[in-house]
Amino acid sequence: MGKPLSTNMEDYLRTIHVLKTRRGSVRVKDIAENMGITMPSVCSALKNLESHGLVNHERYDRVILTGKGDRVAADIVYRHRVIRDFLSDVLGIDHSIAEKDACGMEHSISPETLQSLIQFMESAGTGRT
Repeated sequence: MGKPLSTNMEDYLRTIHVLKTRRGSVRVKDIAENMGITMPSVCSALKNLESHGLVNHERYDRVILTGKGDRVAADIVYRHRVIRDFLSDVLGIDHSIAEKDACGMEHSISPETLQSLIQFMESAGTGRT
């Protein structure tokens, strides 16, 4: 993909993926409402994501993840879920706090640390990875 995506762009991808899973289709308005931002900000981000080959979006139409975008977004969602579940299920942190903390940690966790968390959770019997 070349230059890594910014934390902000990863948040957009995760939001698009989650909305697509919940609703089946995603529009700019849906993303803006979910993220609490303006529609012009979403349009600007979508242009950036389009330039990376991660989304397709025609003006006034649905936002569609490309195959590559879907794989990247699914990885972000997976990292988020593993971290959130570790924080809440293993460490006993309140779910809403674990959710918020996972949003920040998902962007910087190394593959090695993520794999160690997964192995720890599997050996501890949480089985939610």
